[in-house]
Amino acid sequence: MTHILLRHRDIPGIHKLDVYRAHGGYQALQKALSEHTPDEVIQIVRDSSLRGRGGAGFPTGVKWSFIPKAPGDKYVIINTDESETGTFKDRELCEYNPHQVIEGALIAAYAIGAKTVYNYFRGEYMDAAHAFEEALQEAYAAGLIGQNILGSGFSVDFYCHYGAGAYICGEETALIKSLEGELGQPWSKPPFPAIEGLYGKPTVVNNTETLANVPPIIINGADWYKSMGTPQSPGPKIVCMSGHVEKPGNYEVEMGVTYRQLIEMAGGMRGGKKFKALLPSGGSGPVITEKALDAPLTYEGLTPFGSVMGSASVIVMDETVDMVWAAQKMTHFFKHESCGKCTPCREGTFWMEKVLHRIYEGHGSQKDVDTLQSVAQQIKGKTLCALGEFAVSPVLSTLAHFPQEYRAKLAK
Repeated sequence: MTHILLRHRDIPGIHKLDVYRAHGGYQALQKALSEHTPDEVIQIVRDSSLRGRGGAGFPTGVKWSFIPKAPGDKYVIINTDESETGTFKDRELCEYNPHQVIEGALIAAYAIGAKTVYNYFRGEYMDAAHAFEEALQEAYAAGLIGQNILGSGFSVDFYCHYGAGAYICGEETALIKSLEGELGQPWSKPPFPAIEGLYGKPTVVNNTETLANVPPIIINGADWYKSMGTPQSPGPKIVCMSGHVEKPGNYEVEMGVTYRQLIEMAGGMRGGKKFKALLPSGGSGPVITEKALDAPLTYEGLTPFGSVMGSASVIVMDETVDMVWAAQKMTHFFKHESCGKCTPCREGTFWMEKVLHRIYEGHGSQKDVDTLQSVAQQIKGKTLCALGEFAVSPVLSTLAHFPQEYRAKLAK
């Protein structure tokens, strides 16, 4: 397909403002400002059925509509924290097609009445952040950001903020706290960010890829967007393919392709090895097996198989992978990245890693396997944010699909 999001692959130099504008750049912003009211922009995005590309899949237009109409300070935050294992799509967008992200964020700011936009970068993304900063300065110099944009009377400022490499700051309330200079820890909702977000003001937090979808929607309309993908999950999606495939990388596809087709796009299994399992959304999504490979890449496609698409960070594993080892590695990651605020997550991830290590080293018993399942169930549904839910996925899904590998490691 012709790229809608990864346009730099078709148009060299599109990270530069003059090239971007020569190929229709900022026409969507001009159209939004001159032809539509803020409410009309929200309705167009709502009608397109664009859903959040960060993993949750919440309807973007609905999210924008939650912002109060009353005057006052409001904020748009771009979530470029991107700390999920196996996810690297937003980095490519910010580095090579930054103006499309900027334009989408400016349209979002106009729609909700925000005067300030922040892009929150993962701490390790300095190359992408520097490229994005250069694009921002170009846009400022051209009058596309700042006061009275394109003579419309709409004004907005735009800043980049750099985190310190914390996974938890991908969660929107923890991100907001970090942006305020506090500990990056989630808060109990309500209040929701749409009512009391950054500095206690109404705030929209959108994923980078989500906002890159907005300019083509404004230009081409909601029906055009819904002509791609499926009725419930329309539009294009960037899929991050990694693991045991011949050609890892980002692939832009229409929603609805199967996981089997994605593996084929990525050159098939590396070295001719047999497929064993797949993580559809990095470490946070339950493992799927061969049975689920013909499921569609949609927000609902993996529901019958007990998993989720998430941000579509697909990690493929071949026949050589020890699934107990894989569960141990993922659990270590979540234990390390837990912010420690919730007791079930803080203590549960510690004990899951400890027990998994004992089993993997051959010193475990059936009682340890039972303890693993018990601890996981005590975390599930009992934490302030989704990290606790994510942390139990590697354990419960590998136990469900590969019980024989656990049994083989138990002390005789």
